[in-house]
Order: sequence, then structure tokens, then C-alpha cells
Amino acid sequence: MFVGILTAPFSGEPLEVVAAFAGEHRFGSLEIVAGPGSKHIDTNNFTPERAKEVLTLMEKRNLRISSLAAYTDLTAADPERRRTNIQTVYNAISIAKMLGVDVVCTMAGLPPNGKDRMKTIEEDCTVVFPPLLEHAEKNGVKLALENWTATNIQNLAHWKRLFELIPNKNFGLNFDPSHLVWQGIDYIEAVDRFADRIFHTHGKDTEIKEHVKREVGILGHGWWRYVIPGLGVIRWGEYIAALRRNGYDGVISIEHEDSAVEREEGFLIGKKYLDQFIAYYA
Repeated sequence: MFVGILTAPFSGEPLEVVAAFAGEHRFGSLEIVAGPGSKHIDTNNFTPERAKEVLTLMEKRNLRISSLAAYTDLTAADPERRRTNIQTVYNAISIAKMLGVDVVCTMAGLPPNGKDRMKTIEEDCTVVFPPLLEHAEKNGVKLALENWTATNIQNLAHWKRLFELIPNKNFGLNFDPSHLVWQGIDYIEAVDRFADRIFHTHGKDTEIKEHVKREVGILGHGWWRYVIPGLGVIRWGEYIAALRRNGYDGVISIEHEDSAVEREEGFLIGKKYLDQFIAYYA
């Protein structure tokens, strides 16, 4: 197991900048943002020559690519937007093959126009994902969905239904415990139940302010926020032990969404904390 970086906070700078930072501080990998016009992986303009440049950069900085991050709304209500987003993920899969990367991370989509999540899974996801998964399988790639609360896989019942309807072995999760804990969902049990679907994981914590929650209630605002690993309520030792127990030996990719901590400092705080549980060094 190893600690990596999701490159999104460096999206305004070339890939070389985040690679230099990650290599200098002995991170194990990059989860590289991939999308139209991205300065890291441009899914509309990626060539074999650029693939060679990226691979040379990774070797120079002693980094691996844990996944390509193509987070986009695949169940968008607008048909043209949906087609564009699907093409982005399709292209990311093709680029992953060029780079020798076996995971593309994306989203399960957002419920269109307030549509019920379970209905969206049954009526939209079953149309969108099978062709992408077929393309991914042909290219030796797995699709990993981040379980962001706003998407169609908000809770474990949604996960269960999605994988019942789309059982492809290369269809799984980019597991993020921070989206579960504030909902009151047991993230350790979730690891145990869906272990064979965990292809990638995010390192993100959640701060919960109980005194605020007591005043505003669970439907109120301001009682929780996403923070750097170690600064919230996630029991990281127990969580990582559960991942190991279930055979996961991949990345904990730090997703920095903590507005209280500067970019580089946040990644370094997170790595220092997680390193007590993970002995890998680049």
C-alpha cells in the first residue's frame, strides 16, 4: 500500500509541477486529472508523443500513476452534455491503455432533474456504463466510481443495486470513507461488504462539530466539512487494517479539499499522518 496525490489542486499548473513536488516528498503515485483541456491529461488532445513524455516524467520522479481521474456527470439530464461526458471517460480509458494504467476513476453521475437515485441507477446507469465497461475491458482497464454523496451511489443500498444490475468484474469503487462517515454509514462494514469492488481509494477525512449538529440537526449546515487525513474523525488505522484484511494493497490517494490548510502543507500533513500505517516509500 502507498500514499499518493490527486492532482486536482495543481490543475492550473503543468503536470511537471505536481510531479516534482510529489517526487521530492516521496509520495508513491499520482491520480492524474484527465479531461478536455486539462493541463495534466487533455482527453481531447493526447498523442503517443505526450504519453512518452508523461511516462518519462513519472520515471524521472520515481512515481507511478495510480489512476486517471475523469470525474464527470455521466447521467446528465441534457443529452448533448451526457454524450460529451461519456466521450471524456471513453477517451480516458483509451489514454490509460497508452500509459499502462489499469484504473480510470469517474463518477456514477448525478440524479437528473431531481430524479430518484435508485430509478436513475435502474434506467440511466444501465444504459451508460455497459458500453464504457466493454471498452475498458478490451483495454485492460477498470472503472472506479467515487462514492461522492451527491451522486447516484449515495449509500450502500445504491451500491448494492448498481452492482446487481451491472455485475461486470471491472466495475467498482474509488472508495472514499469521508462521504460515508457524516451520513452515519459504517465505512468499515462497507469495506468488508464491497471489498471485491474496491479498485482505488481516496484519503480524505471529515471533521464533525457535534455542538453545531446539536443545534442545527443533521439536515442543517456547517456541522461537518472535509479535511486532511488525521484532522477528522475517520479511524484510519482500523480502516486501513480493514482494507488490508480484505486484500487491498493499492493507493490511498489524498484528495485535498481542506480549505483551512494550504495546498502543499495539506498534502504533507496527510502523508505524514498516513505514513504511520503504511510502510511503503518511493
